[in-house]
Amino acid sequence: MLCKRLWTLALIFTLTACARPWTQSGLITPVSIWTSRQVPTAGGQVDTPTQSYHLPAARQPGAPVSTPTPDAPHYQADAASRPQTYVVRSGDMLSAIAARYNVSVEALASANHITNPDALEVGQTLVIPAVTLQAPGPAFKLIPDSELVYGPLSGTFDISGFIQSQGGYLSGFTQVVNGETLNASQVVQLIAQDYSVSPRLLLALLEYRTGWLSKTTPDPAGGNSPFGYIDSWYVGLYRQLAWASIQLNIGFYGWRSGSVTAWGLGDGSAVPVDPTINAGTAGVQNLFARLDDYATWLRDVSPGGFIDTYTRLFGDPFDQAIEPLVPADLLQPLLQLPFQPGEIWSFTGGPHLAWDAGTPFGALDFAPPGEALGCVETNNWVTAVADGLVTRTGTGVVIEDLDGDGNEGSGWVILYMHIESRDRVQPGVRLHTGDPLGHPSCEGGVSSGTHVHLARKFNGVWIAAGGTVPFNLSGWVASGTGEEYVGSLTRNGHVVESFEGNSTVNKIQR
Repeated sequence: MLCKRLWTLALIFTLTACARPWTQSGLITPVSIWTSRQVPTAGGQVDTPTQSYHLPAARQPGAPVSTPTPDAPHYQADAASRPQTYVVRSGDMLSAIAARYNVSVEALASANHITNPDALEVGQTLVIPAVTLQAPGPAFKLIPDSELVYGPLSGTFDISGFIQSQGGYLSGFTQVVNGETLNASQVVQLIAQDYSVSPRLLLALLEYRTGWLSKTTPDPAGGNSPFGYIDSWYVGLYRQLAWASIQLNIGFYGWRSGSVTAWGLGDGSAVPVDPTINAGTAGVQNLFARLDDYATWLRDVSPGGFIDTYTRLFGDPFDQAIEPLVPADLLQPLLQLPFQPGEIWSFTGGPHLAWDAGTPFGALDFAPPGEALGCVETNNWVTAVADGLVTRTGTGVVIEDLDGDGNEGSGWVILYMHIESRDRVQPGVRLHTGDPLGHPSCEGGVSSGTHVHLARKFNGVWIAAGGTVPFNLSGWVASGTGEEYVGSLTRNGHVVESFEGNSTVNKIQR
């Protein structure tokens, strides 16, 4: 009962109102966010925060712009100069394989005569084509990391008010998404929160590519593909924004994990990444790499390119930098297994995609008791893993904000996925650890069986389930093998392996 691809098509959330962040003075409302200065308890977890700090103060007019965004240089091997092979594993996606080997999806699909990128088979051998290496990319930092993710400032940004203030095509735009008519701000908000990508960044990219914020009658040729990415699935604003968010996340998390060596360009060549850029810049560079040839890519990611549009709309992005976005000594708060005491559930999915392609292996899956397989109704409850405020619910989704400030972009946030609409908790409810919040199901995304998908974010960054801050649920610590869905939970020397379906080897009791 694994969590398969989390198709955004099936996910419509209840959109919550945002505080108005931009005023006539242009200042942004400061909010407090958690740091990692918290009290550790047994098992390396933390209970309650002991310190917080405020967002950056406004830079004085004429003062120099600081672009620190510290990150250790990423010195890595060059992209392959001759063909290689790769054997498809469970959970692999063509886009992720292409990013890993620094080739474009189109080049990889062409080399293997693939017409449907979603039809990969486990055990299939792919030919990784050789690429032509361009000169290394620029060291110019485009945005801080905190301006790529849906971070602390994102929750204070009035998307609707800003779009209307620009008076362009987006101000009157509507689109039917999964049977519901949404305006432009709702579409942007939905994608920004789902993928945890900054709405300001999405709007700036959209304006740079189309002029839809400022122009009342933009080029009609870009109506179905505003970002210029042509694909039969990614049609219309909603799916194009989803595609762009995937590319931003591939670059951002690929750079953070050290798996990036070069960007595969749209012309089939590759450009080595300068080792001194930061993850936020890497995300933007990767997006433009998917769209551009080398000369166009250099223009887009250098001074005078995309960043000029961003600065015109929102000011210098480094004025809003929050650093470090994820402290080096980050600790997880105390979390419990997501079901009631005494019950025995199945650990059906080890570390796998937190949300969609590009996000880290940040999720774990648990299935309720019973021998039935597939999508079956159950009266067992998914319970809150910690105290917190429910900020959003929707198709299969419950979002719990653990610091309780209502800002999904600050502090620790828990995603519960595949929660049935029957008896599901409502937004605004304050949960206590162990409170029931809904029943596991197959609702939302694509699922092969009834279960709950659990993932974490800190300050808008998806946290790997088996990484340096592993999931710790009631003392069960997660680890992975690098293969999606494969992993284990360990407590006091006892190990439970993940397994799809019912088995005697994957049972776990709270």
